[in-house]
Amino acid sequence: MYSFIGAKALTAKPSSIIRSDYNSFSSMCREMDEPILITRNGESDLVVMNHEVYNNMIDRMSLTIELLEADRDLKAAPSIPAADVFTGLREMIHEQIQS
Repeated sequence: MYSFIGAKALTAKPSSIIRSDYNSFSSMCREMDEPILITRNGESDLVVMNHEVYNNMIDRMSLTIELLEADRDLKAAPSIPAADVFTGLREMIHEQIQS
């Protein structure tokens, strides 16, 4: 749905479009799955996007941060051989059965 900014150029519109025909501009924003660059006097000024696209982007960014933190934590944690983990699990199951 949304590609990160920088992957391709943004659609640019002059700020006058907001003043002259807000309803059409709003409809265009809701229909597009990417941000729109608003220019003022030929210079970049604002970036506007559909609220759903914005929420999806924030969700993806949050998930990316969580995954990066989890990856960092895994790399920093001491590793335990799989055989030791399964031995420990078997012992725990055996203790539960005995109780």
